[in-house]
Amino acid sequence: MNEQNNRQIVEALWAAFDRFDFQAVGPLLHDDFVCEWVLSGERIRGRENFIAVNTHYPGRWRCTIIRLVASGADVVTETQVTDGETTDTALSFFTLQDGQILSLREYWPTPYAAPDWRAQWVERME
Repeated sequence: MNEQNNRQIVEALWAAFDRFDFQAVGPLLHDDFVCEWVLSGERIRGRENFIAVNTHYPGRWRCTIIRLVASGADVVTETQVTDGETTDTALSFFTLQDGQILSLREYWPTPYAAPDWRAQWVERME
């Protein structure tokens, strides 16, 4: 599999999430798929568990890829996820094998207010 195919597979996963079509995610995942949500200390083994967790996740979320970088078997995305009230950023590290996603290591950082002490050297991003 080349980088372009790996890129398209990850784009297809995020598009399925955006459509709330979790069954479409199943064929994109390898039989040995493992997802790690690093900040909450959770590991999800298998496509069925991954689909179930996301199907039952509260709310209806829209997903927009902000940045995607592919190198060999690895694809990294920065994705904005929102339910219209809350907006989060997912930093996702995918490894692909045989045309499917073998693993996903994901970070969902919590935004925080910038400290005032450094205000003279930085500009605020909106």
